Amino acid sequence: MSLQDKIMVELKAAMKAKDSVKLEALRAVKSAILLANTETSGKDGLSEEEELKLLQKLVKQRKDSAQIYMEQNRKDLVEPELEQAEVIEAFLPEQMTEAEIEAKVDEAIAKTGASGMQDMGKVMGMVSSQLAGQADGKTISVIVKRKLSS
Repeated sequence: MSLQDKIMVELKAAMKAKDSVKLEALRAVKSAILLANTETSGKDGLSEEEELKLLQKLVKQRKDSAQIYMEQNRKDLVEPELEQAEVIEAFLPEQMTEAEIEAKVDEAIAKTGASGMQDMGKVMGMVSSQLAGQADGKTISVIVKRKLSS
């Protein structure tokens, strides 16, 4: 079952349950998928990797918005954003722990022979492609910086 089919099934269930937060989040995902599909009209829809990136982007947008609302003391808007992020995260694969990410980063550093911050791009590229959808890019970046600067 494709991501779009899963979204449609969940969307119908949310409509029946009258779950407005879930409904709003799923409609945003559906909209983003349709938009991405029209942008890549020459291909057969989105690949699984592109779908994962799209979902991660939507989750990041929700979390960033929640952070901004928190800074502006708009607690009434923070909760719906975080709830929507949770709904979208349910479609992502299980996220890796920091220890698992560190192991992958160490592996990538050994493979590329990276010795300092000038090699960060090589390491980030390798790790990001291996962990697509399983780890946040910001977390990977922090770990790579820490490993390469020590």
